[in-house]
Amino acid sequence: MQPAQMGYDRGITVFSPDGRLFQVEYAREAVKRGTTTVGIKTKDSVALVVDKRITSSLVETRSIEKIFHIDKKIGLATSGLVADARVLVDYARVVAQINRISYNERIEVPTLVKRISDFKQTYTQYGGVRPFGTALLVAGMDEEGPHLFETDPSGAFMAYKAVSIGMDRDEVEEIFSQEYDENMSLDEAITLALKGLTKAGDTDLNTRSLDIATITKEEDFKKLSKEKIKEYVDSVT
Repeated sequence: MQPAQMGYDRGITVFSPDGRLFQVEYAREAVKRGTTTVGIKTKDSVALVVDKRITSSLVETRSIEKIFHIDKKIGLATSGLVADARVLVDYARVVAQINRISYNERIEVPTLVKRISDFKQTYTQYGGVRPFGTALLVAGMDEEGPHLFETDPSGAFMAYKAVSIGMDRDEVEEIFSQEYDENMSLDEAITLALKGLTKAGDTDLNTRSLDIATITKEEDFKKLSKEKIKEYVDSVT
């Protein structure tokens, strides 16, 4: 970095002359170094897939959580700093429950995403704090059907049919752009997501390090068993 830019580098509330907030850009770099996380949507379902990249056999895999249950029909997955993500998960759960108590109904997915994004944005605007070093994929089902959103450290959010965050994002999305079909089944969508992860990691998938969660019209948020995940992995390899 040039010496003239270092003052803007230190202050979250100060724009550089070319309109950049360097601390937000550094938070995005933390996301890029995170594990590859995938979300994919069909006409009546949505799935989240995370490769936790566990390299040591000594690690208890259940202690590493990157897919979280928010409400009956809403879940999210994270890439980046998991500790930061846990704060946002707790916030999202509180928002969802407040909506249920206040209005006696589940919160709509776009409304929850906007609340999370607004919360993240405040951490780019005030001194004494830093941006959250995590991006989230929020998946859910409401009266409008399935939803899949990405939120980034700046507080921006966007809806997707299929998306990846974290390490090797471009490689996964290249597969999606070539093979994604809105009419595919949930099984086909999960298989495509795993195919993208295989290309991104350039290695065989390890069932032990994979987490998959699904939401459908008929079923609430559900994490798949390791046996079921192995079936999907075997169909790809």
